Amino acid sequence: MHQNNCPVKLTASVIGGKWKPSLLFHLEGHTRRFCELQRLIPGLTKKMLTQHLRELERDGIVRRKVYAEVPPRVEYSLTRHGDSLKPILKLMSAWGNRHRARYGLTVIRPQNERPQDARAQKSTPEHSLERASPNSPLMPRLVVANDARDLKASL
Repeated sequence: MHQNNCPVKLTASVIGGKWKPSLLFHLEGHTRRFCELQRLIPGLTKKMLTQHLRELERDGIVRRKVYAEVPPRVEYSLTRHGDSLKPILKLMSAWGNRHRARYGLTVIRPQNERPQDARAQKSTPEHSLERASPNSPLMPRLVVANDARDLKASL
C-alpha cells in the first residue's frame, strides 16, 4: 500500500498530535465551552486550542454552536462522525493505562502540587518526578528507550 493511502496515517493526521487526543477525550459525551476546555487541558494555549478546534470542525469531527447572546456563548461537541471515534479513544485510553501500569511510568507534577511532607521541605526543581500510580489522573511522561535496560535506566 502506498504511504499516502495508509488509513492509519490518515487517522493520525486527523486526530493525532499533542492536544487533539485530549480534546476529543474531554468532548466525548459532553458539550463544552472554550474556557472549560482550556481549564481541562493545562498547558494548552488559546491559540492552539482555537487552531485545533477549527481543524477538528473542518474535518467534521467537532460541532461548533454559537448562541446569539451577549456575551457570545460558543459550545463544542462531537458530531456523529466524531462519535465514531469513541471506540478508538477507549482503546487508546485502555492501552495507555496498561502501559503506565506495566512500566510504572513517572509523571511530571508541578512543585506546588507535591504533597507537603519531609521530601517537600528539601530544595526541589520547578517540577518533580514521581512514580505514577495506575489510578493517577496525571498524564505519564513518555520515555523512549531502545530496550528494557534503557527504559529502566531512564526511570
